[in-house]
Amino acid sequence: MTNLVRWEPFRDLISLREAMNRLFEESVVQPAGGWLTPMQGATLAVDMYETDDAIVVKSALPGLNADDVNISITADTLTIKGETKAEEEIQEENYICREQRYGSFSRTLPIPVSVVADEAEAEFENGILTLTLPKAEEVKPKAIQVKAKGKK
Repeated sequence: MTNLVRWEPFRDLISLREAMNRLFEESVVQPAGGWLTPMQGATLAVDMYETDDAIVVKSALPGLNADDVNISITADTLTIKGETKAEEEIQEENYICREQRYGSFSRTLPIPVSVVADEAEAEFENGILTLTLPKAEEVKPKAIQVKAKGKK
């Protein structure tokens, strides 16, 4: 006599879900390389958006001056570099909590359209860097007038 096994279509989905939960817990909750120290992994958060005439990039750089930031554009790539320095001389063993990052940072971003690098502008106000990269004429949107023809 043959035993019939009831087919449960969601049994495999539950095991897949458990596997995905395990994957996220292992990789997101604690990264494989351990927790970052203040000098490691320093990156720069940016906002990039497009207007009709330009690409605009904004980034918060608290504690820096305009002279501390280097910006370069090569072909279709934007690079922002800088360095934050610890001002206070506090011994490492005296820290209770240390979350501020010190050290050099660099961020390279692809520019989605052609820009005129020679006309780029950079403003630094209240710790906010704003880059305005004018679009090249060939990529700016152009309005095309529709002409109606009379019926014959």
